[in-house]
Amino acid sequence: MAEREVVLEVDSLVRHFPIKGGLLRRGRSSVQAVDGVSFTLGRGETLGVVGESGCGKSTLARTIVGLDAPTSGSVRYRGTDVHRTSARGLREMRRSVQIVLQDPYTSLNPRKTLRDLLAQPFEIHPDVLPRERRLTRIKELVELVGLDPDHLDRYPFQFSGGQRQRIGIARALALEPEVVVCDEPVSALDVSVQAQVVNLLRRLQRELGLSYVFIAHDLSVVRHISDRVAVMYLGKIVELGERRQVYERPRHPYTRALLEAVPIPDPVGRDERARTLLAGDPPSPVDPPSGCRFRTRCPKAEDVCARTEPTLEAEPGTTEAACHFPHRNSLARLGA
Repeated sequence: MAEREVVLEVDSLVRHFPIKGGLLRRGRSSVQAVDGVSFTLGRGETLGVVGESGCGKSTLARTIVGLDAPTSGSVRYRGTDVHRTSARGLREMRRSVQIVLQDPYTSLNPRKTLRDLLAQPFEIHPDVLPRERRLTRIKELVELVGLDPDHLDRYPFQFSGGQRQRIGIARALALEPEVVVCDEPVSALDVSVQAQVVNLLRRLQRELGLSYVFIAHDLSVVRHISDRVAVMYLGKIVELGERRQVYERPRHPYTRALLEAVPIPDPVGRDERARTLLAGDPPSPVDPPSGCRFRTRCPKAEDVCARTEPTLEAEPGTTEAACHFPHRNSLARLGA
């Protein structure tokens, strides 16, 4: 794949949430929601981020767009550190890096009409567009996401879930951003509506040259939209690579287990295919295991996994995997 111009760099990003000691606990501990995440995002590229609930995906999204401050590490948009710039610089950055939130039922103010919801970005950034041109721009945004301009005076409850998510997308695009972080934008929607919204996002990317960080727990959705995929487990990226490599030649046992759990429509061999069974639930992010965080559920774990934390490493033509004993065989059938 040709090298892309880098628009977003996430470097050793850490976001911990302190917890004060209770009646029976002394001192302080913290929820290690994101713990040393690094990646780049190219112009016009979609990076899919997948993992179980609680792995830190949404915290990563909020930290990227500046809604949460990092404990350490950096997020740089076109070379400027998002969290170490001036108030004016952060304001300018937020025009270029927007977010689409997960729940279309709670992310829209129920007391505001569609017209008012799409006017909000211009009220926050009044220098972007003269007031007399805003209504024209609002109508353009509504049509861009496949809604009816005649419905500008409707309230959110008068729209379906899929239409509400289209409103959220239109609002994110109002200021003509370059990067859009999509935090599980289709997880609350019916399957048929999910496909419509994903196809809309792909069309908008082609037409507007957008770059996406697309967060989801549905592997089939991520495969449909992503160029590269990052797999998160307990606050860390355990595998990162081109979409086809991740889906057909996964190297990390966790990635493999996720893929083997995906239902396949072809009944031939479905019951006989190998599955990696994960023991128990993910550990608490307050007290993660030493060494490899996945070792307590990994069927390949050995003593070294408890002593030494693996780093993301790749061999020629493979994904980067944080594993002492990465897989070397293919899962091509799962890509059928």
